[in-house]
Amino acid sequence: MESTPVLLMAVVLGLSAGVAPGPLLALVISETLQHGLRAGMKVALAPLLTDLPIILLTLLILAQLAHVDQVLGGLSIIGAGVVAWLGWESLRFRPAGPGDGVVPRERSLQKAVLANMLSPHPYLFWLSVGGPIVIRASESGPWVAVGFIAVFYALLIGAKVGIALMTARARPWLAGRGYVMTVRALGLVLWALAAVLLYEGLRTLLA
Repeated sequence: MESTPVLLMAVVLGLSAGVAPGPLLALVISETLQHGLRAGMKVALAPLLTDLPIILLTLLILAQLAHVDQVLGGLSIIGAGVVAWLGWESLRFRPAGPGDGVVPRERSLQKAVLANMLSPHPYLFWLSVGGPIVIRASESGPWVAVGFIAVFYALLIGAKVGIALMTARARPWLAGRGYVMTVRALGLVLWALAAVLLYEGLRTLLA
């Protein structure tokens, strides 16, 4: 895979993951509303602590299977289904009220680490979507693969930090139409990306 398409995928996937509804985003919003911006920022940064072991584990598994094109092709098709499902979730998104998901005490980082490590989303993403992309990107050079991971997390964490900032400064924005439309538009982009992954998977299987 060439570097430009890989980095574009990283941008789309990272931004979509950053704003997509899920446990970590709900925690970013609820912690910011209850305990302030610093608490929300802690939650936003949690993937830096939790995801490296997940990435290494999935890449280790996939590296043993990377020589079997049919395996990567099948995983690309599964990944297309996962991305399409994430897109559907984004299209169905409706903002929660400020009081939703209230938690009693400020242990933001601990809660975020626990929530992220117990969530199936990072494992599913890196096994079915991110991992195969990194394996294929590494064929063009290790820096392409590293670039994908770096750009993906820069956008994912940056989006969550941005949401924490907006939550702290403009609470009414949470119910605003702009945020809803942004999430839903990214849902359509995810569907387009799912189509690309499906095409790549079928092409590999039928080659």
